[in-house]
Amino acid sequence: MAALVLNGKQLSLQMETDLTARVAALRARMSGGAGAEPPVLATILVGDDPASATYVKMKGNACVRVGMESRKVVLPQSASTAQLLAEVDALNADPRVHGILLQHPVPPQIDERACFDRIALAKDVDGVTVLGFGKMAMGEAAFGSATPAGIMRLLAHYKVELAGKHAVVVGRSPILGKPVAMMLLNANATVTICHSKTQGLPELVRQADLVVGAVGRPQFIKGAWIRPGAVVVDAGYHPGGVGDIELSAVIDTCAAYTPVPGGVGPMTIATLMAQTVEAAEKAAG
Repeated sequence: MAALVLNGKQLSLQMETDLTARVAALRARMSGGAGAEPPVLATILVGDDPASATYVKMKGNACVRVGMESRKVVLPQSASTAQLLAEVDALNADPRVHGILLQHPVPPQIDERACFDRIALAKDVDGVTVLGFGKMAMGEAAFGSATPAGIMRLLAHYKVELAGKHAVVVGRSPILGKPVAMMLLNANATVTICHSKTQGLPELVRQADLVVGAVGRPQFIKGAWIRPGAVVVDAGYHPGGVGDIELSAVIDTCAAYTPVPGGVGPMTIATLMAQTVEAAEKAAG
């Protein structure tokens, strides 16, 4: 039986159709017509990293597709922590802004964690604050990190059973590995988190019903490590169109997998849009 393809591109298009209708309804409810001001996602880009600029542009394009407004704040490579904090404060105070996204990474002279944590919880639609992470981990209301939350939406859409299953997450970054592990735990999976200091990694991965590749190294997780019938989620993307997992070696033996590209990536942006719309709906009462 062929493996189930967890098609994030297809699901993201369905989500955008739903979000377009929700944005139109919100605008009509706010001040009587489609001419009312749309929800606003503010993006902050610091420096001149071309990949970051591309990601910000993609998010802006997604805003346009669903009828939202994208507000871009661009700071120079030489910007200080104080300058970035001032921009975050201004966006926090602006009632027209419903979501704030600080594009990672920022230049090394900036205290990125301090700037992430300055984002108001109600506008933390990318799920990057310590407070938001803590609330999410404890099962309280908060926006989850966009990529992990997108993974969970994708698994739910395809009815992938998580309760009682053993999930192995390879990677422990604060915006991917750690939050997806907590989300899987909240979904009643048994979770093992692996990282650069983990011993016996192939044997641990081989125990998994669900493998999440979140290590940021191209094809680091070998197909031979993954047992037949496992569900494979590859959250990586690298030059050449490969992810963190050697997908070509498991497509014929796994139960389901996320393609690269077209799996997790589109879900990240769609989830960011969805969480911004939800923030706008909450702000509108």
